[in-house]
Amino acid sequence: MTERLIFAALGGAGEIGMNMYLYGWGAPDAEEFILVDMGVTFPSMDSTPGVDLIMPDVAWLAKRADRLRGVFITHAHEDHIGALGHLYARLGGPRVLTRAFTGAVARAKLGEHGVDVDQVEVLGPMPHMTDVGPFQVGFLPVPHSIPEASGLVIDTPAGRLVHTGDFKLDPDPVVGEPFDASAWAAVAKPGVHALICDSTNVFSPAPGRSEAGLAEDIGALIEGANGLVVATTFASNVARLKTLAQAAQAAGRSVCVLGRAMQRMLGYARGAGLIDDFPPVVDLEDAHEIPRDHLMLIVTGSQGERRAASAQLANGKYLGFRLQEGDLFLFSSKTIPGNEVGVSRVINQMSEMGVRVIDDSDGRYHVSGHANRPDLERAHGIFKPRIVVPMHGEHRHLRAHADLARAAGMESLVAPNGTVVDLTQNAPKVVDAIEAGRTYLDGSVLIGAFDGVVLDRVRMATRGTVVVALMVEDGALVGDPWAEALGMPEDANAHAALQDTIEAAIAGELGAMLAKGADDEAIERATVRAVHRVTKDQVGKKPVVRVLINHLT
Repeated sequence: MTERLIFAALGGAGEIGMNMYLYGWGAPDAEEFILVDMGVTFPSMDSTPGVDLIMPDVAWLAKRADRLRGVFITHAHEDHIGALGHLYARLGGPRVLTRAFTGAVARAKLGEHGVDVDQVEVLGPMPHMTDVGPFQVGFLPVPHSIPEASGLVIDTPAGRLVHTGDFKLDPDPVVGEPFDASAWAAVAKPGVHALICDSTNVFSPAPGRSEAGLAEDIGALIEGANGLVVATTFASNVARLKTLAQAAQAAGRSVCVLGRAMQRMLGYARGAGLIDDFPPVVDLEDAHEIPRDHLMLIVTGSQGERRAASAQLANGKYLGFRLQEGDLFLFSSKTIPGNEVGVSRVINQMSEMGVRVIDDSDGRYHVSGHANRPDLERAHGIFKPRIVVPMHGEHRHLRAHADLARAAGMESLVAPNGTVVDLTQNAPKVVDAIEAGRTYLDGSVLIGAFDGVVLDRVRMATRGTVVVALMVEDGALVGDPWAEALGMPEDANAHAALQDTIEAAIAGELGAMLAKGADDEAIERATVRAVHRVTKDQVGKKPVVRVLINHLT
């Protein structure tokens, strides 16, 4: 049977986050695979209450784990590496291939789950290539908002692929490798069959700005501040941490970094030799001895996370620090869609304290780590691929990127999560579909999106719950039914309390039924019917009902 080259997104195509991409070569249903990235996305109280993390469902790949030859991690953002420890065991213990900084993060994540950290293999960048099954793969350095971000050059029997990962065209990213057009051109020289490309900023019409261009504005802001200065950004944005720290140092302020995630990332970067020139920072104890107008705190919580430092400061106090009227708080970050409510809550709480809050509304204190539309066009022009497959974006981003590629004469299609694309020939075609579901980390347990746990939780949250206990002996109720309504008004539109009305309705519903010898299933149905009749009339809702039947013998 003819061998083929296939691509499928298990996450990250049709959404921003939860990136996981699969490449395969071989006869249909006998392909050997490599996996690129194992990321997470984050829950919301509206749709996934109580869930800690969301990651791709790898059930399809787990059944074929004997053919998975390796996992490549492009960089250490959580939406690319966060699921590694949680899902690794389900994939049969494959090789994990990274660059040095990402490898430190990968080892930590595997170690937290009791996995041998020697499964992580650190590779150098291009021109180094490594053999993984039928593929030869190399890391192509790309600028992003984290050190040592890399695309992948994947040589296959059908031709060369370039998987960009997250990237921008930044000539001076402050930390990490700058954009190197000549290196990209060298990759393109043998010919690029397909470019699988970041689509996040396809709607941004201006060329992307450099990280180095922030220093002047941030420096002027801190220089002119009175009182305590606090700044937040993504914990993994080591370049921004450096820019903020250098600006504080130039303004005569000592720097204290608060938040374990941020401190871990700085530790990884130091270990990889990436920030030897990072300004000195003071310990928490020493920071309390420094006058407020000579101190700057760099803290976690740029997305309004309730337990992070920013939210704690907004609530009043964090590790002994309090914000006061006249202090300055800087969000040197973009608010990720879906986090607007949390960020606004923090900003408003700080405003009530009299704190001057600066966000990214005018674009002066943050630059994106993703390529804007002109930068995507430049990448297309350098690589000159036959095929462009958009990834890393919502469906509208993928469609706009595909249109952009087609307008330049390249073949393209939109392939959201689960779409299996055959890339063997000069035009891509959809040949199959994979069930691309989601797995939830709920506390310490991984559950499926369709296991019913979260759906039950949503129903209880939106409709309330009624628990009913019945005692039955010889075809009759022993005593009165007992009911407790949770998450529902006690006194609604009746003279009696809701609970009392429910108990009376159940007794009336069950009397004749029990005398006729109704079984437990019929008793439960009748009880639910009685509860819903009362609650619909008095409250306007039908709650989740749980019936406990005890038989006395």
